[in-house]
Amino acid sequence: MNTEWSASVMARAQRHAALGEPARLAIIDRLLLGDASPGELGQELGLPSNLLAHHLKLLEQVGLIERSRSEGDRRRTYLRLRVETLADTMPAPLRTAPRVVFVCTHNSARSHLAAALWKRHSTIPAASAGTEPAQCVHPRAVATARKHGLSLAHARTSHIDETLRPDDLVVAVCDNAHEQLGPRVPDRLHWSVPDPTRTRTGTGTGTDDAFADALSDLADRIDRLAPAVRPPGGTDD
Repeated sequence: MNTEWSASVMARAQRHAALGEPARLAIIDRLLLGDASPGELGQELGLPSNLLAHHLKLLEQVGLIERSRSEGDRRRTYLRLRVETLADTMPAPLRTAPRVVFVCTHNSARSHLAAALWKRHSTIPAASAGTEPAQCVHPRAVATARKHGLSLAHARTSHIDETLRPDDLVVAVCDNAHEQLGPRVPDRLHWSVPDPTRTRTGTGTGTDDAFADALSDLADRIDRLAPAVRPPGGTDD
């Protein structure tokens, strides 16, 4: 028997076994459209910390989820779904919203890139905003967008208080924004996308590769989210 093929089959079997437990399947469903900290998951799913830790360990062991440390509060970790390991077994939860608003701290890069990508995938309107908006959109974000056929030429930064409407679906695309919003916007999605404007030491203006990586991460997530969001009372064709 081909040992490489056999290892692949065994890995798939282990993932299916992990998904055969209701609590673990609920965790996957929750992480499908957005990231979450272990504490957030435990609260939303009503799981005690010791049982949640057990389930998360098993999901990590079979490669279905991974952890990253918050760029805001370094004591926090966030869990994200490794969607490539799910293949065709993903559920498709639906959301209804008249508009999607992507939020990051400075509204200078990730949120604008996400909104531009969204407009390519969906007819549902999109906007972006920041919790502490910068004076202008980052020039590397503009250049990265242009390189991939997107336009941020007329993009401007804005504060979330000036942008948000009651029925918007909010997607926080950075850890800081997610943590700053807190209970203020309780029904939101969170994507833990690393800040491309920071170097590995947390300073500087970022690199072209960092902005390209951020765009790729956002594009993968929007590919999943766009088909799951419908306008109120209709369909998004």
